[in-house]
Amino acid sequence: MHKLLVLYPHPADQEHFETYYRAKHLPLASRIPGVVAARYSLQVTSEADKGPYFAVFEADFVDAQSMQAAMASEWGLRVVADVPNYASSGAVVIDYAVEPLALEEQADE
Repeated sequence: MHKLLVLYPHPADQEHFETYYRAKHLPLASRIPGVVAARYSLQVTSEADKGPYFAVFEADFVDAQSMQAAMASEWGLRVVADVPNYASSGAVVIDYAVEPLALEEQADE
Protein backbone atom coordinates (compact mmCIF):
# COMPACT_ATOMS: atom_id res chain seq x y z
CA MET A 1 0.00 0.00 0.00
CA HIS A 2 1.17 3.52 -0.75
CA LYS A 3 -0.20 6.72 0.80
CA LEU A 4 -0.40 10.27 -0.51
CA LEU A 5 -0.69 12.78 2.33
CA VAL A 6 -1.49 16.47 1.85
CA LEU A 7 -1.07 18.82 4.82
CA TYR A 8 -2.56 22.30 4.60
CA PRO A 9 -1.18 25.16 6.72
CA HIS A 10 -3.71 27.62 8.15
CA PRO A 11 -5.23 29.64 5.28
CA ALA A 12 -5.74 33.40 5.23
CA ASP A 13 -9.51 32.84 4.78
CA GLN A 14 -10.70 29.70 6.56
CA GLU A 15 -14.31 30.04 5.40
CA HIS A 16 -13.28 30.31 1.74
CA PHE A 17 -10.97 27.29 2.11
CA GLU A 18 -13.70 25.10 3.63
CA THR A 19 -16.41 26.13 1.17
CA TYR A 20 -14.24 25.80 -1.94
CA TYR A 21 -12.55 22.61 -0.75
CA ARG A 22 -15.82 20.79 -0.12
CA ALA A 23 -17.73 22.13 -3.14
CA LYS A 24 -15.03 22.12 -5.82
CA HIS A 25 -11.74 20.51 -4.86
CA LEU A 26 -12.95 17.27 -3.28
CA PRO A 27 -15.21 16.46 -6.28
CA LEU A 28 -12.11 16.82 -8.50
CA ALA A 29 -10.03 14.65 -6.17
CA SER A 30 -12.73 11.97 -6.18
CA ARG A 31 -12.07 11.48 -9.91
CA ILE A 32 -8.36 10.67 -9.59
CA PRO A 33 -7.96 7.14 -11.01
CA GLY A 34 -6.48 4.32 -8.98
CA VAL A 35 -7.40 5.60 -5.52
CA VAL A 36 -8.22 2.66 -3.25
CA ALA A 37 -9.52 4.83 -0.38
CA ALA A 38 -9.45 8.52 0.55
CA ARG A 39 -10.30 10.65 3.55
CA TYR A 40 -9.90 14.22 4.78
CA SER A 41 -10.33 16.38 7.84
CA LEU A 42 -10.76 20.10 8.37
CA GLN A 43 -10.37 19.65 12.12
CA VAL A 44 -6.67 18.96 12.59
CA THR A 45 -5.53 19.46 16.17
CA SER A 46 -2.14 19.51 17.84
CA GLU A 47 -0.67 19.53 21.31
CA ALA A 48 0.32 23.11 20.57
CA ASP A 49 -2.37 25.76 20.94
CA LYS A 50 -2.55 26.22 17.17
CA GLY A 51 -0.62 23.53 15.36
CA PRO A 52 0.99 24.09 11.98
CA TYR A 53 -1.80 22.46 9.96
CA PHE A 54 -5.44 23.28 9.41
CA ALA A 55 -6.50 20.38 7.18
CA VAL A 56 -5.31 17.02 5.91
CA PHE A 57 -6.10 14.79 2.93
CA GLU A 58 -5.06 11.13 2.54
CA ALA A 59 -5.34 8.86 -0.49
CA ASP A 60 -4.32 5.21 -0.61
CA PHE A 61 -2.94 3.51 -3.71
CA VAL A 62 -1.89 -0.06 -4.40
CA ASP A 63 1.74 1.00 -4.92
CA ALA A 64 3.97 3.98 -5.74
CA GLN A 65 3.67 3.41 -9.49
CA SER A 66 -0.14 3.57 -9.30
CA MET A 67 0.07 6.83 -7.37
CA GLN A 68 2.53 8.34 -9.85
CA ALA A 69 0.32 7.35 -12.79
CA ALA A 70 -2.75 8.76 -11.04
CA MET A 71 -1.10 12.09 -10.31
CA ALA A 72 0.13 12.34 -13.92
CA SER A 73 -3.39 11.68 -15.24
CA GLU A 74 -5.75 14.41 -16.43
CA TRP A 75 -7.58 14.42 -13.08
CA GLY A 76 -4.40 14.33 -11.03
CA LEU A 77 -3.04 17.34 -12.89
CA ARG A 78 -6.33 19.21 -12.50
CA VAL A 79 -6.33 18.59 -8.75
CA VAL A 80 -2.78 19.91 -8.38
CA ALA A 81 -3.57 22.97 -10.51
CA ASP A 82 -6.64 23.72 -8.36
CA VAL A 83 -4.80 24.02 -5.03
CA PRO A 84 -3.97 27.77 -5.35
CA ASN A 85 -7.70 28.50 -5.73
CA TYR A 86 -8.35 27.80 -2.03
CA ALA A 87 -5.08 27.12 -0.18
CA SER A 88 -3.54 30.56 0.27
CA SER A 89 -0.70 29.06 2.33
CA GLY A 90 -0.01 26.25 -0.13
CA ALA A 91 0.21 22.59 0.79
CA VAL A 92 2.80 20.10 1.94
CA VAL A 93 2.56 16.90 -0.14
CA ILE A 94 4.33 13.71 0.89
CA ASP A 95 3.97 10.08 -0.07
CA TYR A 96 5.25 6.88 1.42
CA ALA A 97 4.89 3.11 1.48
CA VAL A 98 2.70 1.87 4.30
CA GLU A 99 3.83 -1.11 6.37
CA PRO A 100 1.31 -3.03 8.49
CA LEU A 101 1.81 -3.19 12.23
CA ALA A 102 0.92 -6.41 14.04
CA LEU A 103 -1.06 -5.44 17.11
CA GLU A 104 -0.62 -7.35 20.32
CA GLU A 105 -3.73 -8.68 21.99
CA GLN A 106 -4.31 -6.98 25.30
CA ALA A 107 -5.44 -9.07 28.23
CA ASP A 108 -8.02 -7.60 30.59
CA GLU A 109 -6.33 -6.67 33.84
